[in-house]
Amino acid sequence: MQAREGKIYCCAVLDTYSRRVVGWSIDSSPTAALVTNALGMAIDSRIGKSTSLGTIIHSDHGVQFRFWAFTKRARDSGLMASMGSISDCYDNSMIESFWSRMQVELLDRQKWNTRIELANAMFDYLEIWHNRKRRHSQLVWLSPIEFERNRIITVA
Repeated sequence: MQAREGKIYCCAVLDTYSRRVVGWSIDSSPTAALVTNALGMAIDSRIGKSTSLGTIIHSDHGVQFRFWAFTKRARDSGLMASMGSISDCYDNSMIESFWSRMQVELLDRQKWNTRIELANAMFDYLEIWHNRKRRHSQLVWLSPIEFERNRIITVA
């Protein structure tokens, strides 16, 4: 994403059940810290809400997702890493759709002078708009947080 001052990078972790952004990180460079911080936020936000043991995290083949720090953080948390096949858009379709919506609903609507302004706008989009207000057809037209609150848990 581009501000007049320069680029910033965003990494988001999307819960495929509720479409909720459960972890995210923004930085001026695409490093291992960017993706590890987003993963850490996702892990911390889900502690006590669901078990992470056996949970699969899926990423593309970006170098950031192959860094030792990222894979160690995932493994230490009981997560199983998954990477799709190269040049396959279908296994990343949900997150690609998310980035596309963010582009149209936020990034294409305005220009930002500084990285801080853009980072603040992205924070508002992720935490206020996407998670709390944006309705999703796959969630019976509820926001991700409403969907999670209204879910019916069945025990076998």
